[in-house]
Amino acid sequence: MTLNQKHSEELPKEFRLSKSRIMYIENKSEGLEGDARIGRVYFSKTGRTLYYKGRKFQSLKGNGFKSNYFDVESGDEFWISGPRKDKSDRLYGGNLNVEIDSDVLGEYKEYIK
Repeated sequence: MTLNQKHSEELPKEFRLSKSRIMYIENKSEGLEGDARIGRVYFSKTGRTLYYKGRKFQSLKGNGFKSNYFDVESGDEFWISGPRKDKSDRLYGGNLNVEIDSDVLGEYKEYIK
């Protein structure tokens, strides 16, 4: 499943902007560089679980290879982190083919100024 495939866009009521952040999300399940996006990630009450576009992620607790989270449903591994101001979010630099979700585009542009 790619990052572009959308599940239900409707968020539970407990998801608030105060518990969210714009983050870089890259699928590492097929190698060192995969589908990558910058979008709004929501945090659970405890902060141990992340939610993005209907997907649920939990920490690999340091056990991943070039990844730090996994999709609870599929088991796919991801790198999820705050976006870099220099836009070099990919492991080996650059931002080639990194898509930015339209709902965070304005906020992201302000961040990288």
